[in-house]
Amino acid sequence: MKTLYLMRHGQTAFNQQKLIQGWCDSPLTALGIQQAMAAKTYFSEQGIQFDAAFSSTSERASDTLEIITSQAYQRVKALKEWHFGKYEGASEELNPPLPYGDFFVYSGGEGEQEFRERINNGISQLMAAVAGSTVLMVSHGGACRQFMRKWAHTSQVDQKEKLKNCCILKFYYEKGTFELVDIINPVVH
Repeated sequence: MKTLYLMRHGQTAFNQQKLIQGWCDSPLTALGIQQAMAAKTYFSEQGIQFDAAFSSTSERASDTLEIITSQAYQRVKALKEWHFGKYEGASEELNPPLPYGDFFVYSGGEGEQEFRERINNGISQLMAAVAGSTVLMVSHGGACRQFMRKWAHTSQVDQKEKLKNCCILKFYYEKGTFELVDIINPVVH
């Protein structure tokens, strides 16, 4: 059995301004850096060391990972956030009610099922290929939520409210199946 720590990046300028990010990017805020430091402290205090580490190709994810660990890691396109098409950079007030379904397809973005499968396939391939047993992946809120939804049928743990920045989802992985076993929200001091 392997353990996956799937994590959302720290707060960004767009998060603070309530703007849709998706594939566009914005830098971590001072709070975002503190959140990543709190996650680093959590992993250190728990004695968790990673055999492999991966991040989305977005800088907000790789910057978060680099605060958490100094080890070598791989940036992976499959871990990128949902592509929101022409809505990227616009106010979050323009988001439709949940679930989004195929809303963003009509503006040049991804459909919900397409996005969920991209995230699931990318994470599944990485976990199957990793030789070690403890893996860190830093991704995005929508990506983490869609992966949770994909594996809800195997998991007893859930969280209805929005996933906070630097929220850590702990999954067990065995024989191609994931089970969410814990949701950790490190406290910023």
